[in-house]
Amino acid sequence: MGRAFECRRRAKEARWDTMSRVFPKLAKSITMAAKNGGPDPAANAPLRLAIANAKGQNLPKDKIEAAIKRAAGKDAADIVEVAYEGKGPHGSLFYIECATDNTNRSVVNMKTIFNKNGGQIVNSGQLDFMFTRKAVVEFEVTPETNLEELELELIDAGLEELDVEDGIARAIGEYASFSSLTAGFEKLGIPVKKAGLERIPTQPIELTEDQMTEVEAILEKIEDDDDVQVVFTNLA
Repeated sequence: MGRAFECRRRAKEARWDTMSRVFPKLAKSITMAAKNGGPDPAANAPLRLAIANAKGQNLPKDKIEAAIKRAAGKDAADIVEVAYEGKGPHGSLFYIECATDNTNRSVVNMKTIFNKNGGQIVNSGQLDFMFTRKAVVEFEVTPETNLEELELELIDAGLEELDVEDGIARAIGEYASFSSLTAGFEKLGIPVKKAGLERIPTQPIELTEDQMTEVEAILEKIEDDDDVQVVFTNLA
């Protein structure tokens, strides 16, 4: 009885920890999309996708609505999107996308994390060639899903590759095909779990368990930063 209670307690703490880190980032992505394209999801595709991403990760409806309203406020006007590139231990590379109201704070935080964990921030654009930018849409696969038929339907929308693992499919297309690919899913009525522009490594690396421990330490610190929206690495 005591052990079962402890397991439930730890699971609950883990859920709350994830929510406290992920929910603010999801809300900020909604605010940025509404700020850039307007508060109406019907007329703002990036906002529709940001909302779909948030719903896929269980962000409550009231927080979604609050994030949209926040786009018209002064706080949102001060938020800008910036990216940082860094090299970590054992050949690891990081491309970090942030949304921040204080770029000085953000760059200092990133430099501190890298410097204290065996890495360094590099000049913008230095790692561009190490990543290919792709449009990626994730959705759940059911026993009724006809993947071959789906591929045929989405090829004209820009689909290049369709991978499935553990019940989740990843539709991958060219960067420029993001709008047409996501529109293809809307047209077919397929609920999107997550959609975005990802940076996929051109030369992914594999590390030993000990090396991964070092790299994961720096990755966790980056992801915990409030300004960081998403991090891409060259890890296989």
